[in-house]
Amino acid sequence: AMTTIGDLPEDVLVELLSLLPVRDLLRTCRLVCTQWRYVVDLTTLWKRKCQRDGFYRQSLDRSISDWRIFYMLCHLKRNLIKNPCAEENFQHWTLDDNEGDEWKIEDLPGVHGNDMPDPTVHKYFVTSYGPCFKSQLITLQKEGYWNQLMDEKRPEITVKDWYAARFDCGCRYELTVRLLSKDYIVLEEFHPEPVLIEQWSDAKWREISHTFQNYPAGVRYIWFQHGGQDTQYWAGWYGIRVTNSSITIGPQT
Repeated sequence: AMTTIGDLPEDVLVELLSLLPVRDLLRTCRLVCTQWRYVVDLTTLWKRKCQRDGFYRQSLDRSISDWRIFYMLCHLKRNLIKNPCAEENFQHWTLDDNEGDEWKIEDLPGVHGNDMPDPTVHKYFVTSYGPCFKSQLITLQKEGYWNQLMDEKRPEITVKDWYAARFDCGCRYELTVRLLSKDYIVLEEFHPEPVLIEQWSDAKWREISHTFQNYPAGVRYIWFQHGGQDTQYWAGWYGIRVTNSSITIGPQT
Protein backbone atom coordinates (compact mmCIF):
# COMPACT_ATOMS: atom_id res chain seq x y z
CA ALA A 1 0.00 0.00 0.00
CA MET A 2 1.08 3.58 -0.64
CA THR A 3 2.13 5.31 2.53
CA THR A 4 3.39 8.76 1.55
CA ILE A 5 3.00 11.32 -1.19
CA GLY A 6 6.55 10.28 -2.18
CA ASP A 7 5.19 6.91 -3.33
CA LEU A 8 3.07 8.54 -6.03
CA PRO A 9 4.08 7.78 -9.60
CA GLU A 10 6.15 10.54 -11.20
CA ASP A 11 3.44 11.60 -13.68
CA VAL A 12 0.89 12.02 -10.87
CA LEU A 13 3.39 14.07 -8.86
CA VAL A 14 4.06 16.26 -11.91
CA GLU A 15 0.32 16.78 -12.31
CA LEU A 16 -0.16 17.70 -8.63
CA LEU A 17 2.85 19.97 -8.32
CA SER A 18 2.03 21.74 -11.58
CA LEU A 19 -1.07 23.13 -9.84
CA LEU A 20 1.07 25.11 -7.40
CA PRO A 21 2.27 28.71 -7.83
CA VAL A 22 5.89 29.21 -8.96
CA ARG A 23 6.88 30.70 -5.62
CA ASP A 24 5.81 27.60 -3.68
CA LEU A 25 7.46 25.26 -6.17
CA LEU A 26 10.83 26.98 -6.04
CA ARG A 27 10.93 28.12 -2.42
CA THR A 28 9.28 25.16 -0.73
CA CYS A 29 8.66 22.03 -2.81
CA ARG A 30 12.09 22.01 -4.40
CA LEU A 31 13.66 21.83 -0.94
CA VAL A 32 11.53 18.92 0.36
CA CYS A 33 13.74 16.08 -0.92
CA THR A 34 15.87 14.95 -3.85
CA GLN A 35 12.89 13.37 -5.63
CA TRP A 36 10.80 16.55 -5.39
CA ARG A 37 13.67 18.69 -6.56
CA TYR A 38 14.06 16.37 -9.53
CA VAL A 39 10.34 16.63 -10.34
CA VAL A 40 10.22 20.43 -9.93
CA ASP A 41 13.13 20.67 -12.38
CA LEU A 42 11.45 18.48 -15.00
CA THR A 43 10.64 20.07 -18.35
CA THR A 44 7.29 18.23 -18.36
CA LEU A 45 6.19 20.01 -15.18
CA TRP A 46 6.81 23.49 -16.65
CA LYS A 47 5.29 22.50 -19.97
CA ARG A 48 2.23 21.32 -18.04
CA LYS A 49 2.05 24.68 -16.23
CA CYS A 50 2.24 26.45 -19.61
CA GLN A 51 -0.64 24.30 -20.86
CA ARG A 52 -2.74 25.05 -17.79
CA ASP A 53 -2.23 28.80 -18.11
CA GLY A 54 -2.70 28.92 -21.87
CA PHE A 55 0.93 29.76 -22.75
CA TYR A 56 1.61 26.53 -24.63
CA ARG A 57 1.57 26.20 -28.43
CA GLN A 58 2.71 23.02 -30.13
CA SER A 59 4.65 25.08 -32.68
CA LEU A 60 6.93 26.24 -29.84
CA ASP A 61 8.19 22.77 -28.95
CA ARG A 62 11.41 22.97 -30.95
CA SER A 63 12.29 26.59 -30.23
CA ILE A 64 12.13 26.63 -26.43
CA SER A 65 15.24 25.55 -24.58
CA ASP A 66 14.03 26.30 -21.06
CA TRP A 67 10.34 25.83 -20.30
CA ARG A 68 10.69 27.07 -16.73
CA ILE A 69 12.03 30.43 -17.90
CA PHE A 70 9.46 30.51 -20.72
CA TYR A 71 6.67 29.95 -18.17
CA MET A 72 7.98 32.67 -15.86
CA LEU A 73 8.33 35.21 -18.66
CA CYS A 74 4.77 34.49 -19.88
CA HIS A 75 3.49 34.68 -16.32
CA LEU A 76 5.19 38.03 -15.68
CA LYS A 77 4.30 39.55 -19.05
CA ARG A 78 2.25 42.76 -18.89
CA ASN A 79 2.59 46.41 -19.78
CA LEU A 80 5.33 47.88 -17.57
CA ILE A 81 4.31 51.46 -18.41
CA LYS A 82 1.90 52.69 -15.76
CA ASN A 83 -1.05 54.93 -16.66
CA PRO A 84 -0.36 54.66 -20.42
CA CYS A 85 -3.75 56.05 -21.50
CA ALA A 86 -4.09 59.07 -19.18
CA GLU A 87 -6.81 57.45 -17.06
CA GLU A 88 -5.01 58.56 -13.86
CA ASN A 89 -4.18 62.09 -14.90
CA PHE A 90 -0.35 62.43 -14.97
CA GLN A 91 0.28 59.88 -12.24
CA HIS A 92 3.50 57.82 -12.70
CA TRP A 93 4.82 60.23 -15.35
CA THR A 94 7.67 62.68 -14.83
CA LEU A 95 7.06 65.89 -16.79
CA ASP A 96 10.59 66.62 -18.07
CA ASP A 97 9.57 69.56 -20.28
CA ASN A 98 6.24 71.29 -19.80
CA GLU A 99 6.36 74.46 -21.85
CA GLY A 100 3.94 76.58 -23.88
CA ASP A 101 0.50 75.97 -22.38
CA GLU A 102 1.85 72.70 -20.91
CA TRP A 103 0.75 69.08 -21.23
CA LYS A 104 -2.99 68.43 -21.19
CA ILE A 105 -5.29 65.39 -21.26
CA GLU A 106 -8.18 65.17 -23.73
CA ASP A 107 -10.86 62.64 -24.63
CA LEU A 108 -10.71 60.74 -27.89
CA PRO A 109 -11.21 61.50 -30.72
CA GLY A 110 -10.56 65.18 -29.77
CA VAL A 111 -11.06 68.25 -31.95
CA HIS A 112 -9.97 67.57 -35.56
CA GLY A 113 -8.86 64.09 -34.51
CA ASN A 114 -9.62 60.41 -35.02
CA ASP A 115 -10.50 57.46 -32.83
CA MET A 116 -7.83 54.92 -31.91
CA PRO A 117 -7.93 51.48 -33.54
CA ASP A 118 -8.17 50.11 -29.97
CA PRO A 119 -11.68 50.88 -28.62
CA THR A 120 -10.54 50.39 -25.00
CA VAL A 121 -8.45 53.59 -25.18
CA HIS A 122 -10.47 56.70 -24.29
CA LYS A 123 -7.97 59.49 -23.59
CA TYR A 124 -4.65 60.85 -24.76
CA PHE A 125 -1.95 63.28 -23.62
CA VAL A 126 -1.47 66.35 -25.83
CA THR A 127 1.44 68.78 -26.21
CA SER A 128 1.49 72.56 -26.66
CA TYR A 129 3.58 75.12 -28.60
CA GLY A 130 6.66 74.74 -26.37
CA PRO A 131 8.58 71.46 -25.88
CA CYS A 132 6.53 68.95 -23.87
CA PHE A 133 8.26 65.70 -22.86
CA LYS A 134 7.35 63.14 -20.21
CA SER A 135 9.07 59.98 -19.03
CA GLN A 136 8.94 56.87 -16.87
CA LEU A 137 11.79 54.91 -15.35
CA ILE A 138 11.10 51.19 -14.92
CA THR A 139 13.08 49.28 -12.29
CA LEU A 140 13.22 45.72 -13.60
CA GLN A 141 13.84 44.00 -10.28
CA LYS A 142 10.77 45.72 -8.81
CA GLU A 143 8.69 44.34 -11.68
CA GLY A 144 9.87 40.76 -11.03
CA TYR A 145 12.71 40.55 -13.58
CA TRP A 146 15.71 39.37 -11.59
CA ASN A 147 19.30 40.25 -12.62
CA GLN A 148 20.39 36.77 -13.66
CA LEU A 149 17.33 36.43 -15.90
CA MET A 150 18.10 39.70 -17.68
CA ASP A 151 21.82 38.91 -18.02
CA GLU A 152 21.67 35.25 -19.05
CA LYS A 153 18.41 34.98 -20.97
CA ARG A 154 18.23 38.54 -22.39
CA PRO A 155 14.47 38.30 -22.98
CA GLU A 156 13.11 40.47 -25.80
CA ILE A 157 12.02 43.95 -24.74
CA THR A 158 9.29 45.38 -26.95
CA VAL A 159 8.40 49.07 -26.91
CA LYS A 160 5.29 50.51 -28.56
CA ASP A 161 3.80 53.97 -28.68
CA TRP A 162 0.90 55.63 -30.49
CA TYR A 163 0.88 59.20 -31.78
CA ALA A 164 -1.36 61.44 -33.88
CA ALA A 165 -1.60 65.05 -35.06
CA ARG A 166 -4.54 67.40 -35.24
CA PHE A 167 -5.78 67.84 -38.80
CA ASP A 168 -5.42 71.63 -38.66
CA CYS A 169 -1.87 71.99 -37.27
CA GLY A 170 1.62 70.67 -37.95
CA CYS A 171 3.62 69.07 -35.14
CA ARG A 172 6.60 66.93 -34.22
CA TYR A 173 6.83 63.69 -32.25
CA GLU A 174 9.87 62.20 -30.55
CA LEU A 175 10.56 58.97 -28.70
CA THR A 176 13.63 57.83 -26.77
CA VAL A 177 13.95 54.49 -24.97
CA ARG A 178 17.12 53.55 -23.12
CA LEU A 179 18.25 50.34 -21.47
CA LEU A 180 20.29 51.41 -18.44
CA SER A 181 22.81 49.73 -16.13
CA LYS A 182 22.63 49.90 -12.34
CA ASP A 183 24.66 53.13 -12.55
CA TYR A 184 22.28 54.54 -15.20
CA ILE A 185 24.80 54.10 -18.02
CA VAL A 186 23.10 53.73 -21.42
CA LEU A 187 23.70 50.18 -22.67
CA GLU A 188 21.38 50.45 -25.66
CA GLU A 189 19.10 53.14 -27.06
CA PHE A 190 16.21 53.43 -29.49
CA HIS A 191 15.89 57.03 -30.66
CA PRO A 192 14.43 57.27 -34.16
CA GLU A 193 14.44 60.53 -36.15
CA PRO A 194 11.71 62.90 -34.91
CA VAL A 195 8.49 62.55 -36.91
CA LEU A 196 7.38 65.81 -38.53
CA ILE A 197 3.73 65.98 -39.51
CA GLU A 198 2.56 68.73 -41.84
CA GLN A 199 -0.61 70.77 -41.39
CA TRP A 200 -3.73 69.20 -43.04
CA SER A 201 -2.49 65.63 -42.49
CA ASP A 202 -4.88 62.67 -42.24
CA ALA A 203 -4.63 62.99 -38.41
CA LYS A 204 -4.62 59.19 -38.10
CA TRP A 205 -3.16 57.38 -35.10
CA ARG A 206 0.11 55.62 -35.91
CA GLU A 207 2.04 53.02 -33.98
CA ILE A 208 5.80 53.02 -33.56
CA SER A 209 7.39 49.81 -32.34
CA HIS A 210 10.86 48.49 -31.55
CA THR A 211 12.18 45.24 -30.06
CA PHE A 212 15.51 45.11 -28.23
CA GLN A 213 17.27 41.75 -28.69
CA ASN A 214 20.75 40.48 -27.76
CA TYR A 215 21.42 43.64 -25.76
CA PRO A 216 24.42 43.76 -23.38
CA ALA A 217 24.26 42.16 -19.94
CA GLY A 218 23.66 44.46 -16.98
CA VAL A 219 20.29 46.02 -17.89
CA ARG A 220 18.56 47.09 -14.65
CA TYR A 221 16.29 49.95 -15.77
CA ILE A 222 14.32 50.97 -18.83
CA TRP A 223 13.81 54.68 -19.41
CA PHE A 224 10.97 55.70 -21.73
CA GLN A 225 10.46 59.29 -22.88
CA HIS A 226 8.13 60.76 -25.50
CA GLY A 227 6.59 64.07 -26.50
CA GLY A 228 7.04 66.96 -28.88
CA GLN A 229 5.18 70.17 -29.73
CA ASP A 230 3.22 71.92 -32.45
CA THR A 231 5.30 73.50 -35.23
CA GLN A 232 3.13 76.59 -35.71
CA TYR A 233 3.41 78.09 -32.21
CA TRP A 234 -0.34 78.36 -31.68
CA ALA A 235 -1.51 79.00 -28.13
CA GLY A 236 -3.40 76.03 -26.72
CA TRP A 237 -2.98 72.32 -27.46
CA TYR A 238 -2.24 71.85 -31.14
CA GLY A 239 0.83 69.63 -30.74
CA ILE A 240 1.36 65.90 -31.00
CA ARG A 241 -1.03 63.58 -29.15
CA VAL A 242 0.26 60.39 -27.50
CA THR A 243 -1.37 57.44 -25.73
CA ASN A 244 -1.37 53.65 -25.24
CA SER A 245 2.40 53.41 -24.70
CA SER A 246 3.72 49.99 -23.71
CA ILE A 247 6.85 48.10 -22.74
CA THR A 248 6.59 44.34 -22.52
CA ILE A 249 9.26 41.74 -21.85
CA GLY A 250 9.40 38.18 -23.04
CA PRO A 251 8.10 35.78 -25.64
CA GLN A 252 5.81 37.03 -28.41
CA THR A 253 3.01 34.53 -27.79
